[in-house]
Amino acid sequence: MVSTSDFSSGTGDDSILNGLAPQENSLPPSDPRQTPTGVYITLHGHFYQPPRENPNLGIIERQPSAAPYQNWNERIHHECYRPNAFARILNPQGNIMGIINNYEFLSFNIGPTLMSWLEQYDMEVYQKILEADRNSCQRLNGHGNAIAQVYNHIIMPLANERDKYTQIRWGKADFKSRFGRDPEGIWLAETAIDYPTVEALINEGIRFTILAPSQALRCRPLPTPQTPDPEWLEVGGSQIDPTLPYRCYLKDETGETDKSRYLDIFFYDGPISRDMGFNDVLSHSTHLTGRLGQAVQGDHRPCQILGVATDGETFGHHRGGTEKCLAYCFAAEFPSRGWTVTNFAHYLSLAEPSWEVELKPVTAWSCSHGVDRWQDDCGCASGGGWHQQWRRPLRDSLNWLRDQLIPIYEDYAHQFFIDPWAARDDYIQVILDRSITSLDDFFSHHQTHSLTETERTDALRLLEMQRHTLLMFTSCGWFFEELSRPEGTQILRYASRAMELAGDVAGVQLESKFIQRIAKAESNVDLFKTGDEVYRQLVQTAQVSLEIVAAHYALNSLYTTYPREQRVYCYSAQQQDYQMRQMGRLTLAVGQVLLRSEITLEKMQYNFAVLHLGGWDFHCCIQPFSGRRNYTELKQQLFSILQQASAAQIIRAMADLFGERFYGLQDLFVEERQRLMGRLTQETLTRLDQLYTQVYRENYGMIMAFHRDQMAVPQELQVAAEVALSHRCLTTVRLLEADSSNGQISLNHLSLLEAIATEAQQMHCPMKNPEISQSLERLMIRSVRLLLNDLNSNYIESLVGNIERLLEVANLLHCQLNLNPAQELYLEHFSSHIAPVCLSWLHHQHQIETETHVEIPSQSTSVAVDTESQTQWELPQIRKLLHLGQLLSMDVQEWLDHL
Repeated sequence: MVSTSDFSSGTGDDSILNGLAPQENSLPPSDPRQTPTGVYITLHGHFYQPPRENPNLGIIERQPSAAPYQNWNERIHHECYRPNAFARILNPQGNIMGIINNYEFLSFNIGPTLMSWLEQYDMEVYQKILEADRNSCQRLNGHGNAIAQVYNHIIMPLANERDKYTQIRWGKADFKSRFGRDPEGIWLAETAIDYPTVEALINEGIRFTILAPSQALRCRPLPTPQTPDPEWLEVGGSQIDPTLPYRCYLKDETGETDKSRYLDIFFYDGPISRDMGFNDVLSHSTHLTGRLGQAVQGDHRPCQILGVATDGETFGHHRGGTEKCLAYCFAAEFPSRGWTVTNFAHYLSLAEPSWEVELKPVTAWSCSHGVDRWQDDCGCASGGGWHQQWRRPLRDSLNWLRDQLIPIYEDYAHQFFIDPWAARDDYIQVILDRSITSLDDFFSHHQTHSLTETERTDALRLLEMQRHTLLMFTSCGWFFEELSRPEGTQILRYASRAMELAGDVAGVQLESKFIQRIAKAESNVDLFKTGDEVYRQLVQTAQVSLEIVAAHYALNSLYTTYPREQRVYCYSAQQQDYQMRQMGRLTLAVGQVLLRSEITLEKMQYNFAVLHLGGWDFHCCIQPFSGRRNYTELKQQLFSILQQASAAQIIRAMADLFGERFYGLQDLFVEERQRLMGRLTQETLTRLDQLYTQVYRENYGMIMAFHRDQMAVPQELQVAAEVALSHRCLTTVRLLEADSSNGQISLNHLSLLEAIATEAQQMHCPMKNPEISQSLERLMIRSVRLLLNDLNSNYIESLVGNIERLLEVANLLHCQLNLNPAQELYLEHFSSHIAPVCLSWLHHQHQIETETHVEIPSQSTSVAVDTESQTQWELPQIRKLLHLGQLLSMDVQEWLDHL
C-alpha cells in the first residue's frame, strides 16, 4: 500500500492553494478552425454498477459483504465515485494543494442504473458529474465528456432486434434527461458488438463507440480517387493502430459498401489499458505519463490520439487512491508535455477518420470466444476453478421466458396502446419521472381510449413486465463463476417479477415451467446442486406481496408514529384507522391501511392486528378489508379479549378472525428488522452499561495499579473499563452534538469529553463505537461551515481554537475522522474570501513599506479589509484562518510564510 503522497509528484515550490488545479491556460478551449496538431489524450472510464434493487421494493437491501457500508453501491461510491468528484492534488508531505473534478477531464459513461442511484444517494456528486460534462462542453467546443450506455448492460449481439433498439433508445433518453443534450457516442456492455448492433446504432443516430483492439478484423486507408482500392491490412491479432479513429461501413443488399451509413470507432490502447487495471501504472503520475509517452507515434503525423479505456471503478475502488494520480496528471503532467486532454467526440470533430475498418463477426472485450461468456462454458470466468455449465441453461431459460411474454404483451397491450412496442420505447419517460403528470402525458400519447383506473394498472403491469424482462438479461448474471452469486440471483429475481406481473394481467402461470427449465443449470454449490434450488431458496423466499408490505407496516407501527400518509419503499400507505392499547406486558394494535404501488398504481386495503408479547415475540395477522362493519366487530372483539390479559386467548382469537397465517419479526424487511432489533436490545444494553460502570468504579484503583506496574489487566476488569468508558464517551458526545446544533461547540461538554479521552488513554481503552466518530465528524463539519459562512472576525480565534480542540480529542480517542467535507468547504471559501483577505493585507503592508521605506514587523496590527463584507481583519485573525487550513491538511504554508 503506497502512501497518499505517492500519487502525485508535485513539489509545491510555486504552488498556493488550488494553484495546481487545471486552468484555462493549461487546458484551453479548442479553436474549431484550427488544424489539430500534437498529442491528444483521452482516458475513458466505464462507470457501472448492476441494478441491485429488490424488484418489488425498488430499494437495495443490505449486503453484508459490503461492510462497513450497507451495500456495494455505497462502498464503491465512497471509494471511487465521490473521490473522483473531489480529487486531491497533494504535495510531498501529503497536504492538499488543490481539489479538482476528475470527471471534467475524463471521458466517461455512467450506467443509467448507477446514475439513478447516485441521484438519490448523493445529489452533490451527481451534480458534480453533470457540471463536469457542461464544463467539458464549454472547453471542447460543445463536445462533452459524457457518452451514453445501452440501458441495463445487455449483451447486444445476444438480444433480439426489438430489445436492441429499446436498449439504445432508453440509454439515449436517460442520457438526455440528465445531461441536457443528445449523446454523440455510446458504450456497449462489455463492448460486445456485431453488425446488426452497428446497424441499430447508426439508425439511432449514434456517431461513435469505443472497442477493444482485438475486435477489429482488418483495416485500410479510405479509398481516394488516386487510390480507389487500397489494400486491406489484417489486424485480427490486436495489431490495429489505436492512435487513429476508424470508419465502419454497412453493406447494402448487394454486398457493396454503403458510404452513407457508417459508425466511427475508436479502439483503445489495449496494453496500456491492461496495465492501468493490473500493474502499477496508476501508482504515480510519472508512471502513467511515462507509460502513455511510450505509445506516442514518432512518425511525424500532425496529430494523434492516445485513448485508453478501463472500468471507472479502477480509479479508487480496485486501486485505492489512484484518483489522485489522475488529478495530478490532468493538472500538471499532461500540460507539461504539451498534450491536450480531450474526449473522443471532440477529437472526431477535429480529425475525421481517414481509415476504415471491418469488425470480427461477434466480439466483446472480456471474452476471447466472441460472446460465449454470456451463454456457454467457454472458460472465461473470474476464477475459482468452477465450471460454468449453468450458463447455457440460464440463457435458454430466459430466452424462453422472454418469448413467452411477447405474445402476452402484444395481446393485452393492444387493448390499451395504439402501438405497444412504441409505448414500451417511450416508457423510459415514466421510469425517469413517475409523477402523475408524467403518467398522464404518457397515456395521452399512447392510449387507444381514455383508460380507467383498473386499465391503467394493467397497462403499467404490462410495461413493468417488459422492463423486468430487459433487466433479467443484465450481463453480470453470466459474468462470474457461479449461478447462485448475487448477480445470477438478481436476474432470476427480475424473471420472477416479470412472471408475477404476467400472471396478474393474463392469469398465466409460467413459474413452474420456468423452474423445470432452470433445473438443467448445474450449480457448483452443493447446497443448491441445480438452478431450480437456487430459484426456490434465493428467489422465491425474497418475493414480496402487498400483504407482506401491510405486515411490515403493521409491525413497525408499534414503534413508529405514522402520519396519515406514509411512504413504505415504493408504496404509499394511507392510514384509515389505527388504535393501540396495552395491558401489562401485552401491546395490541389494530388498524386499517390502504396501500398503493407507486409503480403500477395497484392498490389494496387491509385490516391488521399485531400483538407484542415482549422481547422478540410478535404476532401479526393481515386480511383484505371487507367492509367497515366487519372491521369494527373484529377490533371490538380483540380489544375486549385483551382486557383478560391472556396472550393465548388473543392469539387464538386472531387466528379465528384472520386465519392461521402469522407474521413475525423475521418477516420485516431487513433494514427495519435490524433497526427494531437494536431498539429491543437497548434496554438490555443499558442495564449492562450500568453494571459494567459499577464494576469499573469499584475497581478503578486496582486497574490503575495494574497499568502503573505494566501488568496485564485481568480481562474481566479491562472489559468493564472499556464498556464503561465507551458508554460515558458516547453519552457525552451525544450531549455535545445536541448542545452544539448551531455549530457553536459546547465548551462544557467538550471539556468533559477531553477528560474522558485522557482517562481512556490512561486505561488503554480504544473507543471502537463508530457512532462516536460519526457524531464528531458531523460536529466538525457544522463548526467549519459556521466559521466559513460567517467569517466574523470577532470570533475567528475562539472558533478555530474550539475546532482544534475537537480534532485533538478525536485523536486522543483514536477516531479516524473523515475530513473530506470540511476540506472541500475550506477550499470553496478560500478563493472567494480567505485568499482576498490575505492579498489585501499583503497589499496594505506593501503600501506602508513603500510610503515609509521601513520594514514592518511581522507582529504589526495593521488591518486588511474584506471588500465584499467590509470586515476589518488583523494579522492574528488572518493567520488563524490559515491555521485552520493547516488543521485540515491544506497546503497553506506559502501564505503563512508571506504573512
